[in-house]
Amino acid sequence: MSQKLFELEGLVALVTGAGQGMGLGVARSLATQGAKVVINDFYPERAESAVAQLREEGFEVCAAPGDITDAEVRESIVATAEREYGPVSILVNNAGVPPGMPNSLSHFENLTDDDFERQLDLNLRAILGLTRRVMDGMVEQGFGRIVIISSESWRTGLQFGLTNYAAAKSAALGFMRHLAHEVGRKGITANAVSLGTMNNFGDYAEYAKATAVGRTGTPEDVGAAVAYLASREASWMSGQVLPLNGGSITA
Repeated sequence: MSQKLFELEGLVALVTGAGQGMGLGVARSLATQGAKVVINDFYPERAESAVAQLREEGFEVCAAPGDITDAEVRESIVATAEREYGPVSILVNNAGVPPGMPNSLSHFENLTDDDFERQLDLNLRAILGLTRRVMDGMVEQGFGRIVIISSESWRTGLQFGLTNYAAAKSAALGFMRHLAHEVGRKGITANAVSLGTMNNFGDYAEYAKATAVGRTGTPEDVGAAVAYLASREASWMSGQVLPLNGGSITA
């Protein structure tokens, strides 16, 4: 019998910001494909709730909550993954919305240096730190998948007050492209999924009208895309930004 596509049996995934929404959708998708999944979230109660849900569905998951902008916490999270399941083979950098966002959006002229640092800490430095921490294990396995959940705000300008967010997301994509070339011959790929308007912040009926498919994105949409990028079959896909926007941007 031939192997089913995109099976992740024997692989260990760490998903940040996975206590709810898009991150939980990614965790569920990877677990459905057979991966053992470590759930990180800034809020411990959300991580534990997500683990309870997924275990009830029959999946092998555990919680590793904490603030990934803290280097000691990053070390603890990866150590938990290694202790519970073994070396991380799939890292999904999903966490990207600091506490208080989107209610704290503001135009560039009103932003402080701290506003930029908060975004850089979460959307760039945390990604660098976690990637560095799991890289040796991936090299030893001869297999690794780094996936960054990004935003189409890096691609097109908007009036919503996203300059600091988009700047950090853009920086992470630059890192991803160069990393892909540095580690590609070691069995490791690095890619990003660039999200259009999702359904996680409320009613976006007006934005749905701008998409080719007539709706906003869901956790299931994101999970399916990441399951492909995390798979063994995606070994020739690296250094790429995969637009997942319902056709709202088609160039």
